[in-house]
Amino acid sequence: MDSKTLQEAALNLPPDERAALAEKLLLSLDEPSDAELERAWLSEAAHRARELDRGDVQAISAEDVRRKARSLLR
Repeated sequence: MDSKTLQEAALNLPPDERAALAEKLLLSLDEPSDAELERAWLSEAAHRARELDRGDVQAISAEDVRRKARSLLR
């Protein structure tokens, strides 16, 4: 089905179904693709690695993070 036929069919739906379809379509535009997510995570990992290499931040051990998280949950 081409987009024009699909559009015409969608416009003939009852208002509540058109609204639900419109919401789903709009939400689909906000979701990043797997490739976009992967690029974002790789970029963030590289940024954090540079901060560590420059000494701008200090690494925290997983055990220290767990200990602090447990104390905050008490």
